[in-house]
Amino acid sequence: MRAIRERVGQLVEATWFTRGILAVIVGNAIVLGVETSVDGGPVDVWLGYVDTAMLWIFVVELALRIFAHGRRFFTDPWSVFDLLVVGIALVPASVHSLSALRALRILRALRVVNAVPSMKRVVNGLVAAVPGMGSVGALLVLVLYVSAVIATKLFRDIAPEHFGHLGTTLFTLFQVMTGEAWPDIAATVMAEMPGAWLFFVLFILVVSFAVLNLFIAVIVSGMESLEEELVEHDKEDDASNAALMAEIQAVRAELAALRAERGNGAAEPAAAPAAGAR
Repeated sequence: MRAIRERVGQLVEATWFTRGILAVIVGNAIVLGVETSVDGGPVDVWLGYVDTAMLWIFVVELALRIFAHGRRFFTDPWSVFDLLVVGIALVPASVHSLSALRALRILRALRVVNAVPSMKRVVNGLVAAVPGMGSVGALLVLVLYVSAVIATKLFRDIAPEHFGHLGTTLFTLFQVMTGEAWPDIAATVMAEMPGAWLFFVLFILVVSFAVLNLFIAVIVSGMESLEEELVEHDKEDDASNAALMAEIQAVRAELAALRAERGNGAAEPAAAPAAGAR
């Protein structure tokens, strides 16, 4: 059984197998996209057959990986993600309460991230930046809340459709933060309160140009930290490989010396009879 598991493990880790699954993932994403443009007919039926065949390829692949890795399969978050995505696609369409989950079949396209190491490193960098992003997000929420309270008290009577109560004001300021139609909102308020421009300018400067850029800074910092860790890991691997090569060369030198000693020892007895014959 162990030998079979090792062979299956070599199979699922083989380059040709990984590339084949990546090609199926890309093809399945294309099929699911084409299905949205086909409304019935034989083409839709054939696309359904192709999608089902690809789904069973994913099922077989996951079964092989689970058999090869055993419990270690469930300790890898990416493997668990693959299992959940494929499991959602297996939900029968006849179950009306769960049929909406079948729309999530397109999530299978995200398995490309697990299949492409460079994309996987990018996602790992984003995950590494999550703690810092949480702090920046908390700061953004605090700034939005304070600004919403101020804007509600100042502009409630002027533009109730935008600043009538706290919830409406929060949505309006979020819209302003994204830069969508904020000049129209500001013009509506400034028609009654000309000095309101100061609030909008300060809010956009603080939120859009300062706090939101912190997100980018934190993400870049997280990716740089991950890259440094990878570089250090590569250096450690290079150092260990160099030490291993040095040990191998030393062993080779010792073996060469032993062979030379044995050769000299065999030559001396052969020279003695020759001397006696003379």
